[in-house]
Amino acid sequence: MTDLSTFIAGLPKAELHVHHVGSASPRIVAELAARHPDSAVPTDPEALADYFVFQDFAHFIEVYLSVVDLIRDAEDVRLLTYEIARDMARQHIRYAELTVTPYSSTSRGIPDAAFVEAIEDARKSAEADFGTVLRWCYDIPGEAGLAAAEETARIACDLRSEGLVSFGLGGPEIGVPRPQFKPYFDRAIAAGLHSVPHAGETTGPQTIWDALNELRAERIGHGTSAVQDPKLLAHLAEHRIPLEVCPTSNIATRAVATLDEHPIRQMVEAGVLVTINSDDPPMFGTDLNTEYEVAARLLGLDAAGVAALAKNAVEASFLDAEGKARLGAEIDAYTAVAGR
Repeated sequence: MTDLSTFIAGLPKAELHVHHVGSASPRIVAELAARHPDSAVPTDPEALADYFVFQDFAHFIEVYLSVVDLIRDAEDVRLLTYEIARDMARQHIRYAELTVTPYSSTSRGIPDAAFVEAIEDARKSAEADFGTVLRWCYDIPGEAGLAAAEETARIACDLRSEGLVSFGLGGPEIGVPRPQFKPYFDRAIAAGLHSVPHAGETTGPQTIWDALNELRAERIGHGTSAVQDPKLLAHLAEHRIPLEVCPTSNIATRAVATLDEHPIRQMVEAGVLVTINSDDPPMFGTDLNTEYEVAARLLGLDAAGVAALAKNAVEASFLDAEGKARLGAEIDAYTAVAGR
């Protein structure tokens, strides 16, 4: 894997399923925790490794929200966003659609306009400084209910930020049915945003069907349980609806028992457009390069196969045609030299 690991490390990439707060490195989390000493989050980066060991998905959400609570003002938001882009640039991530949860910040007292201004300022600075292009998916935290959905839709549609491209739904799936969020997705879609809800991560295929039929999903976050329904797999393949697959995340949250049991091979064999993503990378002890290594092992890929997987993410992205062609050509050029 060493040569392939080197190839992956330098491969130009796009990432489509990665969370804003969940991308905070141990250094940044520790720095924020030190700024807010009333938090239970450790201030020692090494201690964070133990803190980020999850018993189950519910425990993951609990820990995740404790980190969310460290983002308390616009400067926290800007610092986090800019530093995420720095980490992405080190991995040769050229383009990322970052899942942002405005409600988590506005409900803690950060004014909505200040939040939007902070992420936009960080986005523009990061692109100028590192060359990494960031775009936003504003997502509803499902556990917070319809009030959060209303607030997220309002911010998305009324304070439309320049980098915003899509509208999502995250958080727990159990006890949070997708259909109740239909009015908010309808509003976002009418405003020109793409629909990208999480579905089928910790629940069965019906959640994915609900995301498709009720929320008009164009991509599915995770979609792990799709393999339980051959008709659903065939539908995803026929309509070229991508899955945002996050292997290590699925193990960390106990959505899948072991990597060897991960259904990614079944997805690919069914003809589904699969993209590789890191979800909440520092929390899961991973990054996008590592996820490509995992996928290469599970799928038996060589350099050309990994490059094709990287191009899946470009195809599934909401880049314009020119941007897709440019990044695709960069992947091809790199592979022609480094993939020999």
